[in-house]
Amino acid sequence: MSNRNTIKISVRNLVEFILRSGDLNSTFTGSSRNTDAIKAHQKIQKAAPKEYTAEVSLSYTFEKEDISLEISGRADGIIDNDGIITIDEIKTTTAPIEFINEDYNLIHWAQAKTYAFIYAKEKALENIYVQLTYYQIDTKDIKRFIKAFSFKELEEFFLQIVNSYIEWAKTLSMWENYRDDSIKSLEFPFENYREGQRKLAVSVYKTINEGKKIFIQAPTGIGKTIATLFPSLKAMGEGYTSKIFYLTAKTITRTAGEKAINNLREKGLKIKSLTITAKDKICFKPDAACNSEECPFAKGYFDRINEAIKDIYLNEENFSREVLEEYGKKYEICPFEFSLELSLFSDCIICDYNYVFDPRVYLKRFFLEGTTDFTFLIDEAHNLVDRAREMFSAEINKEEMLNLKKLSMNYSKDISKTLNKLNSHMIEIRKLCEVKDNEHIEEDAPMEIIYLLMELMPKAEKWLLENKDKNNEFKEKLLDFYFKALAFIRTNEYYDESFVTYGEKQNNNLKLKLFCLDPSHLLKEASKRGKSTVFFSATLMPMDYFIDILGGDSESYKLRLNSPFSRDNLCLTIDSNISTTYKMREFTYDKILKDLNTVVKAKIGNYLVFFPSHKYMREVHDRFSEKNLDIKTIYQEISMNEEERESFLENFREGNTESLVGFAVMGGLFSEGIDLVGDRLIGTIIVGVGLPQICLERNIINDYFKKKNNQGFEYAYMYPGMNKVMQAAGRVIRREEDRGIVLLIDERFLHRNYYSLFPKEWSNPRICKNSNELSGAVKEFWENTSK
Repeated sequence: MSNRNTIKISVRNLVEFILRSGDLNSTFTGSSRNTDAIKAHQKIQKAAPKEYTAEVSLSYTFEKEDISLEISGRADGIIDNDGIITIDEIKTTTAPIEFINEDYNLIHWAQAKTYAFIYAKEKALENIYVQLTYYQIDTKDIKRFIKAFSFKELEEFFLQIVNSYIEWAKTLSMWENYRDDSIKSLEFPFENYREGQRKLAVSVYKTINEGKKIFIQAPTGIGKTIATLFPSLKAMGEGYTSKIFYLTAKTITRTAGEKAINNLREKGLKIKSLTITAKDKICFKPDAACNSEECPFAKGYFDRINEAIKDIYLNEENFSREVLEEYGKKYEICPFEFSLELSLFSDCIICDYNYVFDPRVYLKRFFLEGTTDFTFLIDEAHNLVDRAREMFSAEINKEEMLNLKKLSMNYSKDISKTLNKLNSHMIEIRKLCEVKDNEHIEEDAPMEIIYLLMELMPKAEKWLLENKDKNNEFKEKLLDFYFKALAFIRTNEYYDESFVTYGEKQNNNLKLKLFCLDPSHLLKEASKRGKSTVFFSATLMPMDYFIDILGGDSESYKLRLNSPFSRDNLCLTIDSNISTTYKMREFTYDKILKDLNTVVKAKIGNYLVFFPSHKYMREVHDRFSEKNLDIKTIYQEISMNEEERESFLENFREGNTESLVGFAVMGGLFSEGIDLVGDRLIGTIIVGVGLPQICLERNIINDYFKKKNNQGFEYAYMYPGMNKVMQAAGRVIRREEDRGIVLLIDERFLHRNYYSLFPKEWSNPRICKNSNELSGAVKEFWENTSK
């Protein structure tokens, strides 16, 4: 690996960093433009004469003192007319074409001139032309500006830009050297590896080195977070990766990554880590629009952002939410946009899956130039299956459309006309639903609807752009529907045989959804944005299912590890005399109460009971608390904010002198990602095999995979269900000294198909045919544990 102090930056990021100024204005600008811009580029490039070469990759390394600044990008086009060279830079615009003049945007010229310098330097040209091509998306009008430059003029301009950046590049380079030195001397933060932990770490390092994927099933308590981050950092120190994304599904699991990084800092690691917090949570002015008129943190944002970046970079290593808010207030800048800016200069980014995989919100500032050498660490990877389905799906509904149509009559007859046609098509689909079970499924995308949505988009954009300063109900609802329609149109662009379109009649309403059944191909393509991807979870089983559905292949590595804890630590019991199927639930209450009493009254402590639905949970909770006034009970509300979640978990204290029983829902807030170690949790009771509720979408998934691989029920219901069961059970044993009870209640747990999914550490469970056998098993376990 090279030891040179090389800083890589794109042409666009370079010129924007140096030349940007003014306000942050996130008011509506026409968000279909990213897709339309690409199409416009392609249209212009295809219409160009044969002398035109499109998408030309260019790079140049500028060296000064001990710094190598590697600048790269793609010129939209290079025109060679008998040796007369013109660099073409294409820009799309929503502004009227007559408003575009030669000095419309100096950054556009700067970008094109930088490409021109690199090309002229490479080809030893004394003169070169630069052309800006503006394409008006609505009218499709084109306006071009051409300027001739000597190489000397371009060189002077380029040197001015890079010399302005070089001091910042030195800061980045000094930090990278400092970081890499700390990584090379960094030792594993604990005295010893747990069983299997070293093997996990070595496998992750090898995967990153070779630029591959690995799927890791590692039981709870093995220390997956540190065993994936530590080797990733070691690979960074050796130059095999330049940035690590630690991706999670939930805020509550994000803290594991932050804690691991901080533990490593205590051992000498120097690293710039960033946690990206959702915009709605970190916003200073949640009721204001993101523009300079309404938000002071947007006004003059680009005049202050570079100073803020340099200040925080020189004085902080942990770009946490609290630190971002502190500096955001100091410089009066938007903290969310600030975090996105800092992501460019962070070594490790802790964030939601969306920022890498979701086609609507992924961090394009990293990935538009093509593949990178980044590493993706996917924590709790079992959650990515359903999250990916939602990322790649889109829906609209008739009721929202109809309400918007009624409002539009007073604001835009043009919009109203298109919405009326859309509503008519939705009525036709609703009629089809009424023929059979209030649902209608098609293999093909609804092109009539999509064409009408495409017709609506420019009309909506025009109205929104012309009424930026207005605030009324129509604007709010139009904007909301606009983004849903946009998602619908974009989803259609990658619609294939792994999708279906379904309509579902809900009272008089209709939901129409482009539903991604199998996200494997799209996840595979998204993974190519990085060099290597590490999927890990305590419940990544069956392994072949997850490799298939998450975009793995025969080249992917896979690793299964055994639990590092003694099987004697866990009392796994099964009551197989109760059926908790939906039809039988009302007959199970007394039996479940008897089991709960048997387990809870055997030893004072904290317990969690998990149910397949909130309704089932509340019914048992109310009956249990009524009959056990001496036992404290709490239950999971249908919706809980972060403070309420923390309050729920704070009840699980060590050394409680009376028992606590918490009632929760499988697959919910408290069934994974929480760490109740020691006596904070000594028992978990799991009611049912966790099957998702029977619904249209699950049945469609069932039918699809039944045809594809004859595993429809397994993919749609069984595997997701047992995953929830194993996650809930994994709350009990978190450390070597932990001891606890897990009781599984359902006759199906002994059926071969379910039993075969048990992890190795669940071997030889105690099968209890009645409450006496259960009482004996629990009593024996606690007596042996106390010896």
